[in-house]
Amino acid sequence: MSKTKPAPSASAAPRFDVADLYRGPADPPAGGAADPSLAARLRQVYAWIVSRAVIGLDDLDFHDAPPQTYVLGDSKARLELGAAESYASFVLIPLLNFMVRRRCLLVGLPGRGKTMTAILMGALVRQAGGARRPIAEVWENIQHGHPQMTVSDLLGNPLPADLINARSLEEIRVAWRPWLDQPVKIVDEYNRIPTRTQSALLTVMADNYAEVLGKLHRCPKAAWYLTANDDAGGGTYQVIEALRDRIDIVVKAPHLNNRFLDDLLERFEQGYEPGEHLPEHLLFTAEEVDQVNRAVTAEVALPPAILRRIGFFASQLEFCEPAAEQLEYRTKDTVQLAGADVGALLARESGKDRLKDLGTQTRNGVSTRALLSLFAFAKALAYFRGRAEVALEDVRVILPFVLYDKLTPNLNAAFFDQPEAAMYRTDRLGWVRKLFDLACAEFDRLNLDREDP
Repeated sequence: MSKTKPAPSASAAPRFDVADLYRGPADPPAGGAADPSLAARLRQVYAWIVSRAVIGLDDLDFHDAPPQTYVLGDSKARLELGAAESYASFVLIPLLNFMVRRRCLLVGLPGRGKTMTAILMGALVRQAGGARRPIAEVWENIQHGHPQMTVSDLLGNPLPADLINARSLEEIRVAWRPWLDQPVKIVDEYNRIPTRTQSALLTVMADNYAEVLGKLHRCPKAAWYLTANDDAGGGTYQVIEALRDRIDIVVKAPHLNNRFLDDLLERFEQGYEPGEHLPEHLLFTAEEVDQVNRAVTAEVALPPAILRRIGFFASQLEFCEPAAEQLEYRTKDTVQLAGADVGALLARESGKDRLKDLGTQTRNGVSTRALLSLFAFAKALAYFRGRAEVALEDVRVILPFVLYDKLTPNLNAAFFDQPEAAMYRTDRLGWVRKLFDLACAEFDRLNLDREDP
């Protein structure tokens, strides 16, 4: 069970009730009263999902003291215990995406629970009248990617009678697909969609409108969940670069923790479908989701000291000295726009410590869109934890998932040839976090918090 740490409440201490001894973290408050804090309800949602729906793997830790560290086996694997808060990324990050209504990619081998996690997010939003959204409706509105999927399959068809009787395109009406108006949009196996249909999907994802025969359909802002069985952009069709770039965050589905096989067996024997059992008090209206979104954006502060560390980190990755004569154009963007090989150019640089130069580890820098995604999810994480401002640990935890699909490693860099760094060739999350830690260490060494000319 993940350990969460709700923010302290300023209200008077509640009276003791023996029923509290039997109340779980996802149960309604005493007396049946609704919790006025939306952040507290989101923490309850998380607690319910990890205890009743998705058997996750706690891989995100927040420490309030130095952790107990153990070294295991011949490989000297490190195990850290004693976290004040611990979370399963495969549950937490989709929930953060629900809060900020962005685009989350769930990757992992088949049968790991990607679609189920997305469905739970879709079932969290009530219908317009306030009623619970039927789980069958969420299932029906999933877009299943397949090699024959057309733009009409995805968006809608012109009405046959209008095609016969219309004297101009303006008179043709379109029967739009109902999923376009859903507050949570799910696209299963998006990398099996043909390239032309991917372009239509891109328009909906990026600009919130669909277009068929010149007719436009405005779509409400939504939380997007896409799934894929690999994270290399493959599949039946190669994912177009513009579509990949619109994905804000990537999370990997974990393997099953075999200590929970008894829970899995119990659900199988009872025919338990988690989406049908979401507690009523945990559901959100569309207005409440809007309220959460506004609170995350406007009320959670991102301190200047944290922002400067993010800027320092990004600048280390973008700078490429031999790219141009003028200082402002000495970036990897300049090299890529010229069609040159960034890795080959970095290999020709001299006079630098190739192990300490962080820029040699990547073939690209951090885009503006990626930085905006980082701001959104770092604020969402702080809000979820009950904090008024983003802490450095929030950025450190969320950064690898935001940049997972955005940073391309330069595997020819000397850093990856070190025996202790060999695992970073496959551990993309660990590599990005290591990059950020090294940048922060250099920031501290230069004393830039106090002396920055």
